[in-house]
Amino acid sequence: MPKPIYIAAYEQSKFGKLGNITVPDIISSAVLSVCQQINASPAALDVGSIGAACNFTLNDQGLLAGLVASVPGMEGKSIETVENACASGGVAVLSVLQKLLLGLGETGIAVGYEKMRDAAGKMDGALIGKALGQYSHPDERAGKVYIFPHLFAEIMRDYMARWGVTEADLAHIAVAEYANARHNPCAQMRNVQLTVEQATRIEGVNRYIVEGLPLKTYDSSQVTDGYAALILATEEGLRKLGVAKADCVQIAGWGQATDPLKKEGRDILHPAGAYRAMNTAYQMAGLKPADVNVAEVHDCFTVMGAIATEVIGKARPGEGARYWVEGKAAVNGECSINTSGGLIAKGHPIGATGIAMIGWAAWQLLGKVPPELQVKSPQAAATFNIGGPVCASVCTVLKRA
Repeated sequence: MPKPIYIAAYEQSKFGKLGNITVPDIISSAVLSVCQQINASPAALDVGSIGAACNFTLNDQGLLAGLVASVPGMEGKSIETVENACASGGVAVLSVLQKLLLGLGETGIAVGYEKMRDAAGKMDGALIGKALGQYSHPDERAGKVYIFPHLFAEIMRDYMARWGVTEADLAHIAVAEYANARHNPCAQMRNVQLTVEQATRIEGVNRYIVEGLPLKTYDSSQVTDGYAALILATEEGLRKLGVAKADCVQIAGWGQATDPLKKEGRDILHPAGAYRAMNTAYQMAGLKPADVNVAEVHDCFTVMGAIATEVIGKARPGEGARYWVEGKAAVNGECSINTSGGLIAKGHPIGATGIAMIGWAAWQLLGKVPPELQVKSPQAAATFNIGGPVCASVCTVLKRA
């Protein structure tokens, strides 16, 4: 990149249920809370972007950028709303980063949120399924009640068949992430213990999502409320904010790519755009997969956790699940992946997810996560955020400033 861009601050809500709070209040809380991390005023921020996926369908709210501008000090600035399905948060970060690189400002804020439950914390499964189903191709919706679980159940079936992977192999991903979530105070499923036997046994809450396909409840991410926010800055921006570069993480590389929306007709088990975006981020950062020992990846379902492990270069095709089975993704493993608990156990507030991945990875590099989850010698981090049926990909590589 022509000039370095740094993460000056990160903040997120607890993931799970936000209760009786309005969308304007959610967005205001996101902006103000991240500013408080560095004792900055919103007026010190030059540009912004906000990502969400279900603001129209579940919250009856558009023009979220106007709500960011409603926070005192943010009015009159270059801010936009972005939507890229579950990669909306990642795109919000890139939007701010690109504005800073273009010289449109020296500081900026990326916000992501999702409110998927009602004031009592309950969810309308049918409505959520329909809302999320809109991020698939119309030709691939027929006969599917819950469209995305169904699409990924097919991906899971195909992955297992091609590579000889078992349901138990993939269950290791969920088990590791639930264990991590127990130590993350922001995680949605922090009070749940899970074993491989429980994750593979059809009993109680654990069931096959689609008859005849292997995807189960414990293979799946959560329906989640939550927000996350990052403040990005150039070196001049850090001086403006009064933040020491030594206390920051640099976004050393990034990549974005989009594959066709239909999964039919392409090798979705080896998504070309995802690999291109990740490789671009590595090349920009001047780093290789071997240089990275922290990662946060988009495990909307366990099979995606396996594929993502391959995309970030930590396992060869078909060996992503094995990486977890062998403990290489553990906190004390070769590369600690999803120490936050991942989407499966931390939670998946769609618009906030891509931001939360980058933020948690930055916290790891700065030694700011709970001791039980802290990687002992963090070197560099990779993040991989997707939208749709492995369609939209946003990847970053982070390193200490």
